[in-house]
Amino acid sequence: MGRSDVCLRGKDLLGLQNMEPAEIELILDTAREMKTIIDRDIKKVPTLRGKAIVNLFFEPSTRTRTSFELAGKYLGADVINITTSTSSVVKGESLRDTLLTVEAMGVDIIVMRHAAEGATQFAAGIVKPLLINAGDGAHEHPTQGLLDMFTMREEKGSLQGLKVAIIGDILHSRVARSNIWGLKKMGAEVHLAGPQTLLPRDIDTLGVQVHKRIEEALEGADVVNVLRIQRERQQKGLFPSAREYARIFGVNKSRLALAKPDALLMHPGPMNRGLEIAPDIAYSEQSVIAEQVKNGLAVRMAALYLMLMGGNQVETIN
Repeated sequence: MGRSDVCLRGKDLLGLQNMEPAEIELILDTAREMKTIIDRDIKKVPTLRGKAIVNLFFEPSTRTRTSFELAGKYLGADVINITTSTSSVVKGESLRDTLLTVEAMGVDIIVMRHAAEGATQFAAGIVKPLLINAGDGAHEHPTQGLLDMFTMREEKGSLQGLKVAIIGDILHSRVARSNIWGLKKMGAEVHLAGPQTLLPRDIDTLGVQVHKRIEEALEGADVVNVLRIQRERQQKGLFPSAREYARIFGVNKSRLALAKPDALLMHPGPMNRGLEIAPDIAYSEQSVIAEQVKNGLAVRMAALYLMLMGGNQVETIN
C-alpha cells in the first residue's frame, strides 16, 4: 500500500496548505486500498471497531456528511451526526460549549463543518479529540481537495505536470483553495478563470496563472474543474445575471472542446446546471463527477483510518 516510513505529522487534518507532499501521497495511496472495500458485497471491516466519530455540521451538506458517516461505519466505528437544527445551538449554545460537550462524551474524532474561516483551527485548540476540517467558510475543504487529486491520479496516472483549469467562483470557494495548495505541492500546473469580482484579492500570491478569459484557461487543459456559484455566500451584484454568467463563464460543450480530447470534467457538487456547467456535458463521457463522489468516500475512509491508527499505513486492510 505504499511507503511504511511515512506518517501523518499533525494531530488534526485542518488543511492542505501546511501538509507535506509525502503526507498527501500517503492518504491517496491508502484511499486506493479503501476503494476496494467499497466495491465488496459486504462493506464492513473491523479496523476502527470501538472508535467513536461525531460529524458536527453547522452548515448543510449531503456528500461530505454522508460520505464521512459511511466511511466510519464501513470501518466499523460508531458514528453520530449532529446538525445545527437539531442541537442546542438553536438555544444559543456557543461553539466552545458545544465542542466541550461532545468531548465530554468520550469521542475519538470530530468531523466539523462551519461557516467561519478558521473555526476548525479554533476547535482544535479547545478539545483533545482529533479534528477533521469538513469545510470552514471560504478557507479550506481538505478532503475535497484530496478526493479531487485522487480522481485525477486514478484517471491520469500522475499529478505531475498536469494542467488543471479551475473555473468559476474562486473567491468564495474553499474547494479552490484546497485544490490550489494540494495540486501545486504535487507538481500540477494550476490555471484559474472567473469574473474579476469573484477572484480573491491575494490571487497573485498563490502561485497560479490567472486568465481574464475562460477560453485561455481551458486551452490544452488535462483537467477542467468547474466550481459551483455559491449564491448563499455572495452579495448581490457580483455578476450581472445568471444568463450573463453562463454566456461568458459557463463551461459548455464548445468551451470544453478547447481542452485536451481526454480532459477530465469535474465538479464538487451540487451543480447549478445551466449556470456554471451545461447539462449536456455534466454527464458526458469526459465527466468524472459521479466517480468523485465514490472517491470521496475512499479518501475519507483513508483519513479516518490513518488518523485513528496513529498516522501510519499498514500493509493490508481485512
